[in-house]
Amino acid sequence: MQKLLKNREMLLAAIIVALLGLFSTRADGFATPGNLANIFNDTSILIILALGQMTVILTKSIDLSVAANLAFTGMAIAMLDAAYPGLPLALLILLAILIGAALGAINGFLVWFMQIPPIVVTLGTLTIYRGMAFVLSGGSWVNAHQMTPEFLNLPRLSVIGLPILSWTAIAIVLFMWFVLMRTAFGRATYASGGNPVAAVYAGIDVGRTRFFAFVLSGALAGLSGYLWVSRYAVAYVDIAAGFELDSVAACVIGGISIAGGIGTVVGTVLGALFLGVIKNALPVIGISPFAQMAISGIVIVLAVVFNARAEKKRGRIILRDRAAKEINEVTA
Repeated sequence: MQKLLKNREMLLAAIIVALLGLFSTRADGFATPGNLANIFNDTSILIILALGQMTVILTKSIDLSVAANLAFTGMAIAMLDAAYPGLPLALLILLAILIGAALGAINGFLVWFMQIPPIVVTLGTLTIYRGMAFVLSGGSWVNAHQMTPEFLNLPRLSVIGLPILSWTAIAIVLFMWFVLMRTAFGRATYASGGNPVAAVYAGIDVGRTRFFAFVLSGALAGLSGYLWVSRYAVAYVDIAAGFELDSVAACVIGGISIAGGIGTVVGTVLGALFLGVIKNALPVIGISPFAQMAISGIVIVLAVVFNARAEKKRGRIILRDRAAKEINEVTA
């Protein structure tokens, strides 16, 4: 039991299972395999966004423009598909990723070269990218009948019992695990947020690492833009409004430290799934939208408090071990 309480991922997984059991007593069929697959599919886009957000947060930054990036990219790709129905779908998806990466690069450039705080930069680009979506579309919508069937149907196609949208999220999870755990960029990401001074002495360019973290976050937001407009068969300026906060909440609940350098891909995925279960369950059991917002806020605050206490305790343990080592060296 103590091991469960000390392991953030195991504890969060146990809480999710407990919630599923609790909600299934109030709503028949809530914990059936089919409904669980639907919950995962509903949460897939949040998982992808949160993994990009996680990479930025690990470098001791934050990206509040991910949802606006999603909205602009989704609008641009939907308009392209409507205007040029002969364009290959693979090209449209590639363009979505490249546009998103370019918007992320703007954030990274302002943070790296201009030395502007990330929260200030991304608050500004959040508004700019939403405004760009409005200017691009003239405030009009792109509806299902304007998009090609191939564009709309891809995320819905079922493969081995799961839609391609779900398989895309699974592929991104595996990709991000590999990038962060098995590459030099991943090690630099953790080092840049965990101890920037030591990272510089180790030869890591902290600014460049943050730049590429924003580019990666933007690329995933761009991919999410296509997935969103194709799944919901509509593109408009305010799509995914507030999703930037959900992506941060998923990271915080999953144990990603806002101070940088701490967190795992598994934790982020579980944090997103926790939100997905909550958001799917509360309407079913009759909780009002306003109460849902309050509950989500309470969960986020509790997660931040939990993280802060865990980091403080970890810091005390490190200091204690360091002091013990110095005493042993002196007395030896």
